[in-house]
Amino acid sequence: MGTHKQTIVIIPAFNEENAIGNVISKTKNTLENTDIVVVDDGSSDNTVNVARENGAGVLSLGINAGYGVALQTGYKYAYENGYDYILQIDGDGQHEPRFLKNILDELKTGKNEVVIGSRYLSVPRYGSGLLRKIGMRFFAFLASVSVRHKITDPTSGFVGFRREVLPILISDYFPVDYPDADVIIMLKRCGFSLKEIPVVMYPGSAKSMHRGIRPVYYIFKMLLSILVTLLRDYGKKSGRGL
Repeated sequence: MGTHKQTIVIIPAFNEENAIGNVISKTKNTLENTDIVVVDDGSSDNTVNVARENGAGVLSLGINAGYGVALQTGYKYAYENGYDYILQIDGDGQHEPRFLKNILDELKTGKNEVVIGSRYLSVPRYGSGLLRKIGMRFFAFLASVSVRHKITDPTSGFVGFRREVLPILISDYFPVDYPDADVIIMLKRCGFSLKEIPVVMYPGSAKSMHRGIRPVYYIFKMLLSILVTLLRDYGKKSGRGL
C-alpha cells in the first residue's frame, strides 16, 4: 500500500441529524487532527448535511443497506487510504467519545490488534432491561467460551483496530447482517489478540441501528453466524503482514 496515515474514526449513521453533530464535535475535541468519516446508511433526514457542517467527511450508501454494510464501507475506505488505526463509534450518541483516546492509546502500545470498549467494566455500570441484559450475557458467555478469553460486552460497537485487522474485515467473511459476537470470534480465530477496556455508554436513541431488531430473528441469525464462524477454516485470510 501507499503512504500510511495515522487514525480514522468511522461513524455509521442512519437518520441521526439530532445527535451526529454533537458526536462529531466531541470526537474532534478528544482527538485533534484526526480524520472523521460518517458512513450515511441511506438517511432520509439531514444527517449528511449536519455531518459535513461539523467538519466530517461523508460516505453515502444511497440506500438503507444496514449497520454491517455501513461499517464495512468504512473499513474499506480506511484500508484503501492506508490508515494505521481505525476507531468506530455509533452516531446516535450512546458512546461517550472521550473514551476514543483510551482505545487509541491501548492500540498504540502494540500489545493487541483489537480493543473493545466495554460498558460493563466501568463504574457506574450500564443499565439495561432484563431481557436485553440476559441476551447480552448469553452472547458474552458464547463468545468467551469460543475464544477462551473472557468477553463482557460482545455487542459494544465501540471498538478500535490496528490496520493488520482490516483485510479480514473487508473480506467476504465479515458478517454484514449483524456484526457483533461473531466478529470477535472470527478475529480471535484469525490469530488477532484483543483486550476490553472500560468505557461509558448511554442508552441509545429509538433510531439506533442496534434497536428495532426482532429478538428471535436476531438470536437465530447470531447463533447461526457463530456456528459458521467456528466451523470455518480461515487459513491465511487473517491478512497478517499485509
